[in-house]
Amino acid sequence: MKENRGAIIAAALILLGFGIVGYFMPRLMLWVGNFSTAAAGLLAAAFVAAFFLVFWFRTRSQKRKEK
Repeated sequence: MKENRGAIIAAALILLGFGIVGYFMPRLMLWVGNFSTAAAGLLAAAFVAAFFLVFWFRTRSQKRKEK
């Protein structure tokens, strides 16, 4: 359990951060949508992509540390 503590804390912080941003995402999209609907769509796509990219980068970082 002790060797996994860092990974558990990191995952919890990442999920908490994305949860907070996800909570405010409708407001952000409406605000950006006032300027451009395409930009609002790109904002939503970037949010979803960032979620997966953060975990992908973390996995790559962990694999480098193991070598």
